[in-house]
Amino acid sequence: MYDTPTLERYAEVLFWALSRARTSAYKKSDIILVNYDIDGLPLAEEVCSLLYDKGMIPVPRMNETPRMQVDKYRKANNKRLTTLIPGQRDLYNHLNGSISIYAPASLGHLADIDPELIAMHGKAQQPLRSIMQTREDMGTFSWTLCMYPTQALAAQAGLTLEEYGHQIEKACYLNKPEPTRAWRQFAHKVDELTEWLDSFGDCTMHVESESVDLNVKIGQRRKWVGFTGRNIPSFEMYVSPDMRHTNGVYKSTLPTFRSGNIIGDIQLIFKEGRVTKVTAEHNQGFVEKQLNQDPGAALVGEFALVDKRFSPISKFMANTLYDENHGGEHGSMHIALGNSYSNTFSGETEQLTENTRKTLGFNTSALHWDLVNTEEKRVIAISPTGKRTTIYEKGIFTL
Repeated sequence: MYDTPTLERYAEVLFWALSRARTSAYKKSDIILVNYDIDGLPLAEEVCSLLYDKGMIPVPRMNETPRMQVDKYRKANNKRLTTLIPGQRDLYNHLNGSISIYAPASLGHLADIDPELIAMHGKAQQPLRSIMQTREDMGTFSWTLCMYPTQALAAQAGLTLEEYGHQIEKACYLNKPEPTRAWRQFAHKVDELTEWLDSFGDCTMHVESESVDLNVKIGQRRKWVGFTGRNIPSFEMYVSPDMRHTNGVYKSTLPTFRSGNIIGDIQLIFKEGRVTKVTAEHNQGFVEKQLNQDPGAALVGEFALVDKRFSPISKFMANTLYDENHGGEHGSMHIALGNSYSNTFSGETEQLTENTRKTLGFNTSALHWDLVNTEEKRVIAISPTGKRTTIYEKGIFTL
């Protein structure tokens, strides 16, 4: 799909992003896990080569193929789905970084699998996620992920493989001679924007568009987060709002793809934080199951805005990594149902205990489902004193 110079630039961007995502500098002989789908092998090879050049120790690991995944859920019993492979904990306790390359050969192969089985297997991996979170909090681990174009992705998005690959190339700045320099310049702008957004404090964000009339309360001890390096690309400015005070109507206008199901036009009605009514263009039952899987699944865990000046993504990409960063004609926003991000807490990480999360309204759930709206909109910050400031209009921040 890409020539060698483009793959080399992609690998450089990924290592730069991995380094930005970590609070302490990488050093020689650090261990980096490289997860990749088989169609992403060309990029995985280039990433491993670069890691060797930088004195790291890459651990390449190919993900399950679509057939392997289907067989796992159809043939394994509950014990096998919830068993951690011996050695996994030890590996994760020694990792210093992780680069994941998403390049699916199929998107719909899990559509007929019981979502509860998928959720069961996912929950069983929580100890590994906890290890990574602890090491990340210690400053000894960071992660990033990216996408590599495949025919399955292009077909689901209604694009040719070449068109899909071009969207990725533009979005990751791979069409520039020095993509990491372009990312550094963008990151500087992001830092200015998040500082400005933080200045509004515990306000209520009121969103108005053709199909959205929503109030989202930001909450106390919050900070806005922009480019962290954890995703390539990433153009969103996001915060985890107070889950208890979302009210109004929200509608996703980009289709969403989840567990082999593609769903369009999901409308949510919120009252005092919780979804009280949901309708979907199709797969209504699947949507309802997602929202009922635990007490936090029907509450908001993220509120985000994307400025069209920064994001060159203009097509539906059938993948959340890109769709939540949609630029297009009007920019975009998204809310995520489910789990909140702890990195939007303004205090020290260790202070965000379970009790503090509840007190401040940080949501907890196994779900984190981004739902994107691409309509022209206005976002108004309403202070506790009633002062109204338009912060986002016609696809751009007003700073």
